[in-house]
Amino acid sequence: MHTNLIILAGGASSRMKKQTDAKNLTEEEVEQANKRSKGLIGVGPEGRPLLDYLLYNAKEAGYKNVYIIISENGSLFQEFYGNKKKNNDFHGLNISFAVQYIPKERVKPFGTADALFQAVEQYPELNSEFYTVCNSDNLYSTEALHALRTTKSPNAFISYDRDSLEFPSERISRFAIAILDNENHLIDIIEKPEPNTVSKSKDAEGKVRVSMNAFKFQGDVLYQYLKDCPVHPERDEKELPTVLLNVVKEYPKDVKGIPFAEHVPDLTAKEDIVAVKEYLKKHFVNLDWGLAVNAVLKHN
Repeated sequence: MHTNLIILAGGASSRMKKQTDAKNLTEEEVEQANKRSKGLIGVGPEGRPLLDYLLYNAKEAGYKNVYIIISENGSLFQEFYGNKKKNNDFHGLNISFAVQYIPKERVKPFGTADALFQAVEQYPELNSEFYTVCNSDNLYSTEALHALRTTKSPNAFISYDRDSLEFPSERISRFAIAILDNENHLIDIIEKPEPNTVSKSKDAEGKVRVSMNAFKFQGDVLYQYLKDCPVHPERDEKELPTVLLNVVKEYPKDVKGIPFAEHVPDLTAKEDIVAVKEYLKKHFVNLDWGLAVNAVLKHN
């Protein structure tokens, strides 16, 4: 088991900043969506951000050391979670920050694989340990995070049943699908799958599986793959799914899909803000960090 969680929060949030016709957003919510990193949009009581809830679930799952990858302009994260670069105490979690710097020849970040590579360069101790990686704008459950922390597979990802995700069907149809063998080892990831491809891509349980960017990695194995990650030919970014597939080519049984069937609240666009707020009202009465401590003892 490991206790390291790396949270990707340095992206440009370009889809969140797009104009919307949604009528049920306040002026403040629109302003935050246009100016803040997605994980910092105030969706909870008293304007607390979505990231609070992810950190709460992470603590319940037994994580202790949290590394938040922020942009060069990400100082607002430090206002919420600690003004030191390293070792901030946030309700018993040890929070540190890594910065994803943008190359001079680019105007936006170089992708998720680049973000993770810069983080492990800034915190090289991670290259001799295991760690979990996830997005800052998704709310992964305590159970999913705990499964990544405790799996015996050296590299893994949460393999979600596509039918359990409570998104519009048109949106789900664009998700890349994961192809697994009968023992749930990753074989391939298919982007923008055609309907006939989807129907042929079910796993041993008859489910179509997708990734929501929740991974467990073996640091000493992953480092070179991060460093050598090629640029995606269409999106012009270095991406973690590319890294994962390159690992599979050399270690075909070392990446396991952990099956889960549950919704993952997501803040991609302004239209998601209301849905996430409703989810939090339904599933979180409040964040009792003392109860999170008791949950850690249960999960250990």
